[in-house]
Amino acid sequence: MKALILEGPGKLAVGTRPMPVASPGEVLLHVQLVGLCGSDLNSFRGKNPLVSYPRIPGHEIAATVADSGSASDALPPGTNVTLLPYTSCGRCASCLRQRPNSCEFNQTLGVQRDGALTEYISLPAAKIVRGDLSLKELCLVEPLSIGFHAVSRGQVTAKDTVAVLGCGGVGLGAIAAASFAGATTVAIDVDDGKLEIARKAGAAVCINSRTHDCHVALRDLTDGLGPDVFIEAIGLPQTFRTAVEEVAFTGRVVYIGYAKEPVAYETRLFVQKELDIRGSRNALPEDFRTVIEMLEAKRFPVEKAVSLIVSLDEAPQAIALWAENPSSYSKIMVSLQ
Repeated sequence: MKALILEGPGKLAVGTRPMPVASPGEVLLHVQLVGLCGSDLNSFRGKNPLVSYPRIPGHEIAATVADSGSASDALPPGTNVTLLPYTSCGRCASCLRQRPNSCEFNQTLGVQRDGALTEYISLPAAKIVRGDLSLKELCLVEPLSIGFHAVSRGQVTAKDTVAVLGCGGVGLGAIAAASFAGATTVAIDVDDGKLEIARKAGAAVCINSRTHDCHVALRDLTDGLGPDVFIEAIGLPQTFRTAVEEVAFTGRVVYIGYAKEPVAYETRLFVQKELDIRGSRNALPEDFRTVIEMLEAKRFPVEKAVSLIVSLDEAPQAIALWAENPSSYSKIMVSLQ
């Protein structure tokens, strides 16, 4: 069967792999759509410290059940699904605290193990998630769930003002999640096109930080207090600092992902403001369920959020062009239909 193979940094080609055979408890899936995210781009650029080569990328998946065998009567052939692309050991501190999304030994599809950019894939039935959604919507569940998990980590309520810095795919998920929770949601970015999508995803206020003073705008919006929750979804040293500087006293800061270089902080603000500073990694099954609920309610601009769909054969060129100009695309999907 055909597969997209990342042979090394900057080296991507369509090749072949053996047809998978489902082990006991697994379901054979016919992959339909796979979304690409920042980790895939970093793997292509050779900047993902977690990836090894050669590797089949892809962990944002919409697929159709080809054969569930005896693994699950609830997944008959033809059922459209998405899936949790993470593993958990059940023994580390995170797993013992019922937070398997942060498993010390996690292996995400397409990063530490081969992913879904191939015609068929076999995975445990427990990782498969159903939803009354289109294939395109199902393909968006996992990336949106990352932002939903960040909002959960921030304990966002309808009383909060939530600022989200960065309106890429993950940031849009956080914006949609905060809005779905009833919070007053502020989207911050330097791209007016992305801010317009953020508005459709639920942002009550959009701030272009290239053309407006973000500090003044946030203070005006919050009567001088600052946002209750600040979610950083870019991953630059200066944006990591901005979150701490702009959040309200006794506010919550949530970091998604990580900066690619050390960050120098004014740590006085940690103590003076008595901040809760939290990381957010991957997502939990309940985050997936909430995303599906939101998508079933048609509360997200699916068509606007997906900028390009290409075939498997077209994917190497599309990813190379994306690497040259990352801001040109919001979400790229690869069709294997």
